[in-house]
Amino acid sequence: MTDHKGKLSPLLKQATGVTAAKGEGAYIIDPEGRRYLDFTSGIGVTSTGHCHPKVVEAAQKQVATMVHAQATTVMNPRLPELAEKLGELTPDPLNAFFFSNAGTEAVEGAIRLVRQATERPNIIVFHGGFHGRTMGSLSLTTSSVGLRAGVSPMMSGVVVAPFPHAFHYGWSEEEATDFCLRELDRIFVTYSAPKETAAMFIEPVQGEGGYVPANTRFMQGLRERCDKHGIMLVFDEVQAGFGRSGKFWAHDHFGVTPDAILIAKGLASGFPISALAASEETMAKGWPGSQGGTYGGNAVSAAAAIATIDVIKEEGLVDNAERMGKRLRSNLESLKKDYPDMADIRGMGLMLGVEMRRGDAPDGERAGNLLKECEKRGLLMLRCGPYQEIVRWLPPLIVNQEQIDEATRIFEEALKATA
Repeated sequence: MTDHKGKLSPLLKQATGVTAAKGEGAYIIDPEGRRYLDFTSGIGVTSTGHCHPKVVEAAQKQVATMVHAQATTVMNPRLPELAEKLGELTPDPLNAFFFSNAGTEAVEGAIRLVRQATERPNIIVFHGGFHGRTMGSLSLTTSSVGLRAGVSPMMSGVVVAPFPHAFHYGWSEEEATDFCLRELDRIFVTYSAPKETAAMFIEPVQGEGGYVPANTRFMQGLRERCDKHGIMLVFDEVQAGFGRSGKFWAHDHFGVTPDAILIAKGLASGFPISALAASEETMAKGWPGSQGGTYGGNAVSAAAAIATIDVIKEEGLVDNAERMGKRLRSNLESLKKDYPDMADIRGMGLMLGVEMRRGDAPDGERAGNLLKECEKRGLLMLRCGPYQEIVRWLPPLIVNQEQIDEATRIFEEALKATA
């Protein structure tokens, strides 16, 4: 007979063997009381650390007042308050917000908006990008074939252009940028005419694809082409935004303003909420009824997001991300001198990746073994990249120098143990 006791799906794979009974700041605590330094941050979500008192207080107060005020039925007062706060942070003229639950839903909303606003069908994305797991957003995702396997056909109208990943190509940044801009222009005459291209979607720092930053000339080249052809430029800031890169928005590093921003992860310190930001004029070009959802902009999540923004400002967490990111990179660069299998160190702020290689080949096995050894020693981290060869460093924005140094000390022990 079938065992009818409820179980989790066997398809849900866990990256560590840890059960998180409690969270405090930069630490996860298991049921036996063992503390783990959490350099995963729930994949970049717990930006203010686990259970920041001000975020907890805001959520508790909201739970006691109103848990669910469905946004297309009644107005939840927290939503206009959150929109006002976000409007102080987004670049002009991006002053209108559609709230949903997860990054992938924000991407889906953006797909609808750019097609309706431009009355064009095609979208250009960049090789190695990750934009989500629902079918539209998955169709824009090329970070790993495993995400797309077994669910084809994908949504039509998506064109993939090269991303200036200089280390991958074995070129200088200039050579990689020249190549990518040249190939993008070639797409316009071979695959998707500008008058049929609605938007370009790009991560200013690629996340799941391997923590690869774009560069100023490439991003400015995208802006120039979008302006020339009336194409919308959409920045997916789901992982790299909200202070993680050492600036509030990762695109601030490049001096380029997008037509829309996708926001999630660090927005509410662990509560599920995301946002699509665009100008009020652009939003008005969408079709009535095209934005909505039962749980989008939940009152408790919105209250947590408001508190998160306050904490980031009050505690100077963007500046801390820049300082601690420099400290972390310096520590890793010092290790690299003795461990040449650390083939590349890249990223921005507190979003850094170490690419492990054996000779010329990506070494996902070594990266996986490193994470196991780190876990044994009380440090939790994750992998990414097409071969899972990238050890990614993703601590909360509250991390301090002592914790950075402790994490890199543990990582060096793991390097020795897996050599």
